[in-house]
Amino acid sequence: MTAELDGLVARHRLATRLTAAVAALDPAPSTPTYVVDLDAFDANAADLARRAAGTPVRVATKSLRVPALVSRALEQPGFHGVLAYALREALWLHEQGLGDDIVLGYPTVDRAALGRLTGDAAAAAAVTLMVDDVAQLDAVDAARTSDVPVRVALDVDAGLRVGSTHVGPKRSPLHDVGQVLDVARAVVERPGFALVGAMTYEGQVAGVPDDVPDQRARSLVVRRIKHASVSQLARRRAEVVAALRDLADLEFLNAGGSGSIETSTGDPSVTEVTAGSGLLVPALFDHYRSFTPRPAAYFAVPVVRRPAEDCVTVAGGGLVASGPSGRDRSPLPWAPPGLHLTGLEGAGEVQTPLVGPGAGTLRIGDLVWFRHAKSGEVAEHVRHAHLVRGDEVVDVVPTYRGTGHAW
Repeated sequence: MTAELDGLVARHRLATRLTAAVAALDPAPSTPTYVVDLDAFDANAADLARRAAGTPVRVATKSLRVPALVSRALEQPGFHGVLAYALREALWLHEQGLGDDIVLGYPTVDRAALGRLTGDAAAAAAVTLMVDDVAQLDAVDAARTSDVPVRVALDVDAGLRVGSTHVGPKRSPLHDVGQVLDVARAVVERPGFALVGAMTYEGQVAGVPDDVPDQRARSLVVRRIKHASVSQLARRRAEVVAALRDLADLEFLNAGGSGSIETSTGDPSVTEVTAGSGLLVPALFDHYRSFTPRPAAYFAVPVVRRPAEDCVTVAGGGLVASGPSGRDRSPLPWAPPGLHLTGLEGAGEVQTPLVGPGAGTLRIGDLVWFRHAKSGEVAEHVRHAHLVRGDEVVDVVPTYRGTGHAW
């Protein structure tokens, strides 16, 4: 009970602190107001590096989408290189001097961007494309504007297979060693391409909470699946690396995510891990056994109505996360505590009703601070991130959207 009370007190103090920080801004920030707590961000970065135990951590830009935060993460000990999610983004990061070791986390068929990549020797040397199909090589050649060699890495399926059942993200078709080798040979035998790495993203380990208080039985099943996945994947990774060694001198084998740092780095085949959500810790990352969450990112919207004593309505707030529809994808009213979404309306595009004991103390104009369910996505809805230390905004920096880009 004491821990619960301490948590409620901390959330009241958080609301007071963040509201005081943005209240001092002139002009006042627009709605929603996006804030990143730098003390929590830096502590999370240090914890990720500690958990990686010397294995380099690649920054997942998808989970940040704020250039200043990408740069800040790269300045932390233990971090090196970025994992981008779009080729145009990767080219922009390189142009801005934010990266010379950029791996594209997903295949691309963006003809215009591929034309730019193949026409720029410096960019082609800094950016590594991800492939899992010969047709993706065809797309590169169809867009070529020069004979500049293109760096590529193989995306190898890291899902758990039990008989005909597949558990994990539906990503790459390359599961068996033979399938991996077929595409690897196509790369090394094709002029204009260099095979430099591979990636195995075990989403069923890295991206699934395994210690949810009101889901004990499900959490136990999740932990068993994770254990089986880690064991099977370690064997498969070793087989893939051994097979590829005869074809190419790989620079890296990337693995994992914020929720699987320890098990990924425990695999001797892995040379680097990726993390991004662990820097901001969105609501979906609250219940992992592998680390203690330190939420660093919040967005605020103001109270604009009071329909009843135990209900307030805020402007906007409907920043629902991608993924399977469900309550866990909705934004979480966080500070002050004692507020929750209604079952009938949920989080709305232009207004959101909130009910609960916390509503009674709120007045029109007061701010309610939310946590987004997933990391990075909130940045698509705002032009600026307000970087806070204590109760002071120390910098206001553009998001990707604020730079005029939407990838």
